[in-house]
Amino acid sequence: MQNLFEPLTAGELKFKNRVVMSPLTRARAGETRIPNDLMAEYYAQRASAGLIISEATAISPMGYGWRNAPGIYTDEQTDGWRKVTDAVHQKNGQIILQLWHMGRISHPDFLNGALPVAPSAIAAEGEARGLTGEKKSYVIPRTMTQSDIEETIADFAAAARRAIAAGFDGVQIHGANGYLIDQFLKEGSNQRTDKYGGSIENRVRFLIEVCEAVALAVGAGRTALRLSAINGYNSMNDDHLPELFAHVARELNTRQLAFIELREPQSAQRVTPMMRENFKGILIGNDGYELATAEAAITSGALDAVSFGQKYIANPDLVERFQRGAPLNELDPKTSYNNGPEGYIDYPMLPTTRAA
Repeated sequence: MQNLFEPLTAGELKFKNRVVMSPLTRARAGETRIPNDLMAEYYAQRASAGLIISEATAISPMGYGWRNAPGIYTDEQTDGWRKVTDAVHQKNGQIILQLWHMGRISHPDFLNGALPVAPSAIAAEGEARGLTGEKKSYVIPRTMTQSDIEETIADFAAAARRAIAAGFDGVQIHGANGYLIDQFLKEGSNQRTDKYGGSIENRVRFLIEVCEAVALAVGAGRTALRLSAINGYNSMNDDHLPELFAHVARELNTRQLAFIELREPQSAQRVTPMMRENFKGILIGNDGYELATAEAAITSGALDAVSFGQKYIANPDLVERFQRGAPLNELDPKTSYNNGPEGYIDYPMLPTTRAA
């Protein structure tokens, strides 16, 4: 029987506890999209986590679509991330980089006027935040060609290699939350008639090819994946989520990735138990967990670890607060995406806490 504060081995990654910091977009990289000293301090404050998963990071200029988010496709960005990984490692932490392509959840403003790309020419509902923060409706994206698909897979692999060069302990492929890979997976956004569309097997193909390319680039034991078993968010819709994710689980069993992080509201789970049954590797749960429910999930064997998002924004010493039964700081949502230190590195820590 395991508990939340015991170590865990996931591929080549060794967690000192099972409290994981989930990927959190914080928009502090500025217009250059280059990680900076402020970001290094932020991540180092949270180094007591069993594992830090970085904020979503664009793998290419075409994959970008969030103001002031970072990238990992230039030498300058790679050097900037080295500041972050060095700071975390100096605090005895472990950190992996999340690889992100936004697909149709971008806007021509971010792409020098080009249309975003997606599996099909279907616009998402809602609005993007432009370069200056103004709201603009999502546009109808350009359907990806076979050449586009191959180039994007190569971009994922190249970004993974850059991440390792920047000192990250591994990478996580962002296959969740309505971004490009998720757009291929879900039937509501994928109306292709080629080998990447139609059947579940075909819609999963792009994900598998990305996973294989990244694993070949940096090693399967340093490659993880994030998935989301939810409808609605970023206009995602699929009436067969259990069947879809059962197939994903079976496909990934032979790929020996470090772990899967699955986002599904803890209060209404359909896919997480099925994923546990079908996926033989390390499974991390996310969305709505409290200390008690996280401990129960790990003790029962339902999950191997739990990742926390908003709690980590406001509580850099979340592990210590959990261990000591200390109250948690409350999140100030007004400062979540400010381009500065307020609401980023100024949340108080317990008096005797050391981020190590």
